[in-house]
Order: sequence, then C-alpha cells, then structure tokens
Amino acid sequence: MSEPDLRAQIKQMLVKNLMLQVTPEQIGDDLPLFGPDGLGLDSIDALELAVSMEKTFGVGVPSSDVAGKALRSVNTIHDYILEKRAAAA
Repeated sequence: MSEPDLRAQIKQMLVKNLMLQVTPEQIGDDLPLFGPDGLGLDSIDALELAVSMEKTFGVGVPSSDVAGKALRSVNTIHDYILEKRAAAA
C-alpha cells in the first residue's frame, strides 16, 4: 500500500468511525486531531480512534503515553502504523 493510500484510509477511518462532520479531503495531513486548533477530538474520541486503528489496520495503541504521540495528526498515525508494521515483519 502506498503512503498516500494509507493516509487516505486513515482520513476515511476518522470520518466514518468518529462520525466527523467533515469530508476526508478536508482533513490536512498535519492538522491537529485534538484541541481547538484542529478537529477538536476529545479523550473519548481517542479511545474510539485506538479501537478503530486496531480493527482497520491491525495496529494497537498500548498506552495513553503512546497515544499522545501517535495520535496527533494523520501523519503521526501514518508513521506509527508503518513503524508497527515494519517491527512485526
């Protein structure tokens, strides 16, 4: 899977599973997912996002410390997924 395809899948997962009121195309790769300057996700959304990542990509997020770094933006999720897939290979 190419990197742009993975980013597109991440955006689709965000919109679908978190029922966001935006389209995948409106989500920038570096847009903060949490806080008022980005999509405005909260801690409940973070839990749902972690579950969705495991179901969709087979990659778990083991702790809130890891989640705080891995779930900042589409790009950080993308890099985290690639890192975990490489480690599992």
